[in-house]
Amino acid sequence: MQPRDRLSAKEMQVATLVWQGLTNKDIARVLITSEQVVKNYLRTAFDKLGVWTRLELALYVASHGGANWHLQMGNGLLPPAAGWSLAVGEAGTAHAAAETKAAAAASGGTR
Repeated sequence: MQPRDRLSAKEMQVATLVWQGLTNKDIARVLITSEQVVKNYLRTAFDKLGVWTRLELALYVASHGGANWHLQMGNGLLPPAAGWSLAVGEAGTAHAAAETKAAAAASGGTR
């Protein structure tokens, strides 16, 4: 079993969003939760993967498939529900998508 096989679905989601360049505040908006909850997910993901920083976490995700790393898991988890992972394209796409999703959530509507 690889270390990444021990991550929960939320920890994988947070790790992917870190890899995409989002801040804790942005991740909290995407997940519709608090920054403290995001920090908790990060801490447990760091422990499980044996990394110490966000950079090391991002490099871990990149070296294990990047945007598709959660699909290559051997732990039997189903792919994430539609909409949890942001599309990756140009450098600012993930951040812009997070802001759009956060704005939609704040206004109570969808886009």
